[in-house]
Amino acid sequence: MSEQPLLDAKSEKVISLAKETQFAPNGIVSRTLLRTPMARVVLFGFSEGQELTEHTSTQHALVEILSGECEFSLTGKLHNLKAGDFLSMPPNLAHAVKATKPFSMLLTLLKPA
Repeated sequence: MSEQPLLDAKSEKVISLAKETQFAPNGIVSRTLLRTPMARVVLFGFSEGQELTEHTSTQHALVEILSGECEFSLTGKLHNLKAGDFLSMPPNLAHAVKATKPFSMLLTLLKPA
């Protein structure tokens, strides 16, 4: 069963990302905020020490760190990111992420034209 997005692409709605971010003890919580044929926006909350192991995506990815700190590995090179940092990744780039402190991020996936 597919998660129902929080936002409807056909109508306006204002939300607070801080209030919508959820954290789980020793876990990662993701919530799809918006889904269209060309894009998907997902809000993540990571507990300290949680990680997503190296993987790739066929889509262009934009990541905005909303709170906390993490290590982002891009093709094996570590980047220490904190609130306010923004990351752009082309499709098929190997990447991984680990929470060095509890952190939240907004992920936007864009399908290639």
